[in-house]
Amino acid sequence: MGTIAEQLGSFAREAGAIPERVQQSAVKCVFDLMTAAIAGYPTPNALAVRRIARETWGPGPAAVWFSGERVMPAGAAFVNAACACSLDLDDGHRSAAGHPGAAVIPAVLAALDASPFSAQRVLLAIAIGYEVGVRISGARDLKNVPTTNSGLWGGQAAAAAIGALRQLSPLQIAHAIAIAGITAPNQSATAYTRHRGNSVKEGIPWAAANGLLAASLAGEGFTGPIDILDEPGRFDRARLLDGLGTDWHIEGTYFKPYSCCRWNHAPIDALLALMAEHRIAANDIVGIEVETFSRALTLANEVAPSTLEGAQYSIPFCLGIAATRGASALLPLRDASLADMDAIGVARRVRMSVTPEFDAMFPAAVPGRIRVATADRTFTNTVTTPKGEPANPMTWDDIDAKFQAIVKGRIAPFVAGEIRGAIEALRQGDIRALTSVLAASARMERTSGL
Repeated sequence: MGTIAEQLGSFAREAGAIPERVQQSAVKCVFDLMTAAIAGYPTPNALAVRRIARETWGPGPAAVWFSGERVMPAGAAFVNAACACSLDLDDGHRSAAGHPGAAVIPAVLAALDASPFSAQRVLLAIAIGYEVGVRISGARDLKNVPTTNSGLWGGQAAAAAIGALRQLSPLQIAHAIAIAGITAPNQSATAYTRHRGNSVKEGIPWAAANGLLAASLAGEGFTGPIDILDEPGRFDRARLLDGLGTDWHIEGTYFKPYSCCRWNHAPIDALLALMAEHRIAANDIVGIEVETFSRALTLANEVAPSTLEGAQYSIPFCLGIAATRGASALLPLRDASLADMDAIGVARRVRMSVTPEFDAMFPAAVPGRIRVATADRTFTNTVTTPKGEPANPMTWDDIDAKFQAIVKGRIAPFVAGEIRGAIEALRQGDIRALTSVLAASARMERTSGL
């Protein structure tokens, strides 16, 4: 039967047509990622990587989305992934405790620019990338790994997707998975750094580019340690292989209504619901108690973050924004929010603690409980399934509304219409419109939306 990587390689190479519902899940992931990339496009991080991509990789066939520029595929994957994950608005998966889409989709579409493939082949490759990445991440002991950062396994997901797209041999795909795994960004500081408000974050852009590079190297005979997944102390074999090819993890993708760490979302949902139900104004709030799981307390949770990245990893600050400015101020977070003294004032009233009940639910769930105290009353709300989870889904209409909220004031209405039309064409099996609109300049400005 060979190593686990070889079995994953065989699956990736031999998978045939996927069910229609799986194809539609892949299209939904693409649409959501386009939205996240548009939101992230004008950030300082995205501006920096666009400049460096031109210097580092040089001209090539792959589109830097919405810019009208083209660079080599690895560079395009890096830039587009950086845009997509810059504001923490990209999709995720509970079984992986991380984000497959921001690595897999930019890598696959960059490879598509270099060599045309059918929509069906592209969507199959994306689904395979999600499948392999989610299984590799979920096969670890996620309660005890030093970090759940997606850059550790996102490259393996991208490598499997590219291997499937290019129809490399099973052994070549196995080596691509191994190469991407052994050379992944180590993310070692995440377990102890208090400077979470930095641009590297989870290392997803490096994973996207590395996965594409790993597949290219494997296609030329470069090899890696293909027993990389066979150590039982690190990986659960059953989680890696059981149901492979019958169940598709991409159908379990969650989507985000707020541009911040997923661990923030249950408390935000709970707070907004309480404020709406009981007509609580932000200046009525005397204090907020948050009950959560242990991992959420490993975030920096800065009360007054100085960067958007720091804001994304702060439950108190995001609650302050939600209380004072509403949900729309989190779609996405903006630079101006960092100086919002009203929001910071609410954030200072937040106290957090770990609840064993919630600790036991992680990583299968990311629950939260809120107690909001006013001068004369205390209100409590518990959310175990925040908006966007498969059990509390964002529908196609919700994803479209998210897109329209993001594009307003960022890109011209006719360009937004072209993107929506391209996604609809992809749903019907035609990818040409999408590649065309991504390659064109949307004339977005650095100041737009931030």
